[in-house]
Amino acid sequence: MDAERDQTGHRDDDEAALRRILAGTAATTGTEFFRALVKNLAAAIGTSGAWVTEYDQPKRKLRALAFWFAGEFVEKYEYVIDGTPCERAIADSRLVHYPDRIIELFPGDNDLPTMHAVSYMGVPLKDLDDRILGHLAVLDNKPMPEEPRSLALFQIFAARAAAELQRLRAESEVREREDKLGRLIDSALDAIIELDGGRTITRVNPAAEKLFGSVADDLVGRPLSGVIDTDSLEKLTGLCDELPRLPRGEQYLWVPGGFTARRPDGQTFPAEASLSCFEAQRKRFFTLIIRNVNDRIEAERRIEHLTEEREYLREELRDARGFGEIIGESAPVLRMLSDIDQVAATTATVLILGETGTGKEVIARSIHRASRRADKPMIKVNCAAIPANLIESELFGHEPGAFTGATKKREGRFALADGGTIFLDEVGELPLDLQSKLLRVLQEGEFEPVGSSQTRRVDVRVIAATNRNLAEAVRTRGFREDLYYRLNVFPITAPPLRQRGADIVRLAEAFASRYAAEIGREIEPLSSECKRRLMTYDWPGNVRELQNVIERAVITSRDGRLAPAGILPDTTRSSRSLEMQNGDGDHDAAVLTLADLQKLERENLVRALKQTEWRVSGRNGAARLLGMNASTLSSRLKALGIKRPGG
Repeated sequence: MDAERDQTGHRDDDEAALRRILAGTAATTGTEFFRALVKNLAAAIGTSGAWVTEYDQPKRKLRALAFWFAGEFVEKYEYVIDGTPCERAIADSRLVHYPDRIIELFPGDNDLPTMHAVSYMGVPLKDLDDRILGHLAVLDNKPMPEEPRSLALFQIFAARAAAELQRLRAESEVREREDKLGRLIDSALDAIIELDGGRTITRVNPAAEKLFGSVADDLVGRPLSGVIDTDSLEKLTGLCDELPRLPRGEQYLWVPGGFTARRPDGQTFPAEASLSCFEAQRKRFFTLIIRNVNDRIEAERRIEHLTEEREYLREELRDARGFGEIIGESAPVLRMLSDIDQVAATTATVLILGETGTGKEVIARSIHRASRRADKPMIKVNCAAIPANLIESELFGHEPGAFTGATKKREGRFALADGGTIFLDEVGELPLDLQSKLLRVLQEGEFEPVGSSQTRRVDVRVIAATNRNLAEAVRTRGFREDLYYRLNVFPITAPPLRQRGADIVRLAEAFASRYAAEIGREIEPLSSECKRRLMTYDWPGNVRELQNVIERAVITSRDGRLAPAGILPDTTRSSRSLEMQNGDGDHDAAVLTLADLQKLERENLVRALKQTEWRVSGRNGAARLLGMNASTLSSRLKALGIKRPGG
């Protein structure tokens, strides 16, 4: 009888515990569910505390969703599992039970002594794919012997906790997918309209609001007939009837020929669209994706503009062999840099004057980079390199059919430079009939493309350059006086190389380093002889000539040493030129006799032959080093009586 009463008593207790589980958790979800669950679990098993957690696998951390201990809830409880009893439950993915001496078994868990813990039982909570979502545990301040009844109750609570965690996780994933889908629709550039089975608008994205000039509240709930014309409505209605009959997965189509859309203010516009259908909650919906054809045409024009700009910039990069900065510390260069610094931040038109090869384009780029337009392109036009019959189209663009060969619209250089800078190199070569058009752009900021009657406005800063004397050209009526004064707002003079003193060596060293890096060679510093020869040459071609000389010297260098003796013309600058560079005004000039010139030539030829081991012709011969024809060199050697020692 006692045994029967014991069994009956256990059944009554178990039933009461199960009722407690159901009563405490049936009416709640989420946080309240877990709070009720752990409180009832501790009461059902008779432990000091119980807690349910979610698992952060990358951080190996458990974060309590609810923690009941010593008659109250512990808030914001989380911990790293390493060295804790929970680690075993998570690592082995099984129920673990420590009936006694828990502090001795896990001395590294600092929370156990503060809770006066003696025993522990925990189990991982897993989803259907056996992925660990969290864990459920109980803790007591007295021994917790293994009892089948307690274990069964604990596992029932664990199953309830796992089911709720799975539900929350699935709900979170669905909500995340819906949020992503919503962001995708809202961020789309095309207008998207959702329709129900009765062709009533149920949703629109921001692009649709913009396209129709209305907010979503004014569009949602309206019939489709409110945003398209009558003929288009008939076409779309027929397509909506046709779509459900297509195979599942293929219920979408392009609206042939597009349709005419209508804004609430009555304004219409041509539109392209695709139509698809789907089912949700046993109801059919349609998705209409709309694009304004006018927007597409404008987009195509913009793409064409950007393509032309890209191709132009590619050409500029291919042609840009110069350096991007001004190298030099001579007085003329410092004055020029000061001028650049003063004018760069303004919008003033700049006229760069100087001889050929002095780096006028580099100066223009320096002004552009230091200006407020640096993030926009600087478009270059060489007015001397474009045929006279094409330069107007090159500058201002043209319409299709404007002249023979003009098959499509083309943007001009001024349009490409809109918002940026245009550099008109060799502006003195601009034909007179175009100078008036250029003057209008400078004064009014507007022009008409060739073959067009529409005026186009641009915001362009003009930097011009010339090696001509424009004042003299004005006097001889080769250049418009009004244009000259409009260009000559802020003149900057690019000094010739012969006036830049030690800058010659600085530039040569910079060029040598660059060209050596381009072809993968190591170059020694310039020798004293190299520097002397560079400094005693007049450089009629200025910086451009120096670049070419140094590049050639790097290509023909041997053992990392430059040999400009075989590249520079064998002429010594007159003392008058040297004195002008050094600031002296003596007009006496040192004149070399014929014998002096022959001696210099002989020494130069012998030096070249020694460097090439007395080879005259061929790839590594002296003729190539000297830039001479091999037969010419042989004749000069014979005339000067130069013979190889021992030969």
